[in-house]
Amino acid sequence: VQLQASGGGLVQAGGSLRLSCAASGFTLDLYAIGWFRQAPGKEREGVSCTSSSGGSTYYADSVKGRFTISRDNAKNTVYLQMNSLKPEDTAVYYCAAVADYSGSYYAPDPYEYDYWGQGTLVTVSS
Repeated sequence: VQLQASGGGLVQAGGSLRLSCAASGFTLDLYAIGWFRQAPGKEREGVSCTSSSGGSTYYADSVKGRFTISRDNAKNTVYLQMNSLKPEDTAVYYCAAVADYSGSYYAPDPYEYDYWGQGTLVTVSS
């Protein structure tokens, strides 16, 4: 069971990036997926998450209206579209998975998740 996060990079403030979280060894359609980030010296925080069906989503207040989480279960991949990026979005971004058989479970708490990707660095310059 592996998750691979990718798509990070260096972008100017106001720019966009799309992160991908690809799964191998299991199918994502029974898993809720969360995106988390951790900046230097700070705790890991929940950015966005989606239930296994995609019907329930969560966004941290700091990213509402700028980030969009989506999932393509056929490609076994979840995306995080990040627009209007700000320097304070700079962090290592991680994706994580937890089983969701109800189709409606999601959790912004990182301790709820069982599987983690390796992280991808997003740097937003001012």
